[in-house]
Amino acid sequence: MSREKLTKIARALYTAPRGHQFYKKALRLLKDREKMFNESNRLDWGMAELLAYGSILEEGKEVRMSGQDVERGTFSHRHAVLRNIDTEERVNPLNFIGKGQAKFEVYNSLLSEYGVLGFDYGYAMASPDCLTIWEAQFGDFSNGAQIIIDQYLSAAEDKWQIYNGLVMLLPHGYEGQGAEHSSARLERYLQLCGQFNMQVANATTPANFFHLLRRQLHRDFRKPLIVMTPKSLLRHPKCVSSVEELVEGRFQEVIDDECAEVNKVKKLVFCSGKLYFELLEEKEKRNAEEVALVRLEQLYPFPKKKLEAVVSKYKNAKRYIWAQEEPENMGAWGFVLRHWRELPLQLFARSVSATPASGSAKRSARRQKAIVEGVFEL
Repeated sequence: MSREKLTKIARALYTAPRGHQFYKKALRLLKDREKMFNESNRLDWGMAELLAYGSILEEGKEVRMSGQDVERGTFSHRHAVLRNIDTEERVNPLNFIGKGQAKFEVYNSLLSEYGVLGFDYGYAMASPDCLTIWEAQFGDFSNGAQIIIDQYLSAAEDKWQIYNGLVMLLPHGYEGQGAEHSSARLERYLQLCGQFNMQVANATTPANFFHLLRRQLHRDFRKPLIVMTPKSLLRHPKCVSSVEELVEGRFQEVIDDECAEVNKVKKLVFCSGKLYFELLEEKEKRNAEEVALVRLEQLYPFPKKKLEAVVSKYKNAKRYIWAQEEPENMGAWGFVLRHWRELPLQLFARSVSATPASGSAKRSARRQKAIVEGVFEL
């Protein structure tokens, strides 16, 4: 991906198309995108995501996205569609990149996860060269489409030799919003994984998400991609990437601790998702040089060799920890334990629970704090 092409796509994202008048708030959004790309060089999640779509369109491949609030994004991070102030016409900046580009179609859908995911599964099967995406309003709501996930998404290749590259974006993360707005049930998708039937990822940087989306169409095969996407990280000051990381990088299945001094590390902490940033904040506060934080960005296929390479690097490490926000009987813990029996991992998580999260924001914050502090106090 050349910088020139990326600049061309970015220009379409921050330039108001001719003949259209937009609301002041939308114009501020365009200005913010321009500053992000040309001045600060700190791309947030929404900008990197749109650049990924634009890069695919520029290559002549279509992108289709649907879900209950995808035009704006549930958490107001995407704004893929703007409204003409005079005519209320829907304007999609990514359809103004230039000649020869493919079309970006994005639709706010009806409130039926089962119906819409089923339609998008069929669309992805019929159009393998189109990046077809379904996004849940909250990851928790994807259970409304469980039949499609169980009968088709995870099993169609084994049952009928049907290949499908559908992408599911599932907002996931514990921010004190209760049992129905915290968990995409990562454990259920991992339980369905086998025979390399699909991919499950939990990216923590805009650049890694950018490369993950592009990888989906650049491979010469099609597998469903399930992504745990962030909520609070969408505007987190440390969850940013540079333009260079998009141009020169590639998807990283495992991200090692770049700041760790290898010889000082005595404790290796493995995690996935937004918990990393809370652990990082605590590590910096304590100046805990003996701790290295390693992120598992792709859960399935499980990148065991890459994880083993990280472990072998830290010769002085004596303790190995898996940390997660989810209760012990949920999240990735059981899956990681099953795939990595050789490493004596110790768990830090919420206690076994019948529900994914507490309905009390205070109780949720207290439990989260106990996980983060416990990792460093062991």
